[in-house]
Amino acid sequence: MTAPLWIFGYGSLLWNPGFPVSETRIARLSGWHRSFCMTSIHHRGTEDDPGLVLALDAAKVAYCDGLALLAEPGSEDETLGYLRERELISSAYLETRQEISFRDGTRQNDVLTFVINRDHWQYCGDHSLEKQAHIIAGAVGGRGPNDEYLYNTASHLAELGIGDDDLETLVAHVRALNAVS
Repeated sequence: MTAPLWIFGYGSLLWNPGFPVSETRIARLSGWHRSFCMTSIHHRGTEDDPGLVLALDAAKVAYCDGLALLAEPGSEDETLGYLRERELISSAYLETRQEISFRDGTRQNDVLTFVINRDHWQYCGDHSLEKQAHIIAGAVGGRGPNDEYLYNTASHLAELGIGDDDLETLVAHVRALNAVS
């Protein structure tokens, strides 16, 4: 019997998991924060005009609220393969297993979580929110416009009741930039 496969979603997995999900629960991951700290040359940008995507960046006193997704029983191997192909496309993410906590105080160990590889050339954790907004406003990649990724993620976090202040600030900046262009 295969062990249950929990995945921690904090970006596009919130609104586009791409695999069969049998249960979702709001969860918190400690020691990491959600950040547009990874250049995107495939999904939301190109090599000539890179975009930005979210990643989990380590920080001792930080946390990230997101969604724990339980893969449909029987789909664990297929889901793992799919996620590796999707998330590890350029090796900028590291596949890790983390412990998360649910709102009721219970914890789940061994949760598949993709985090940024700070040693990878796509890591860009030093961009200001204004610089991020300028990049996101204009980039387009294989999965569509970079601003669409931002808007979808921010709106789904708000719907879940776990809005992200930095993302809301970025939404306002990007909308203002796009209104001018």
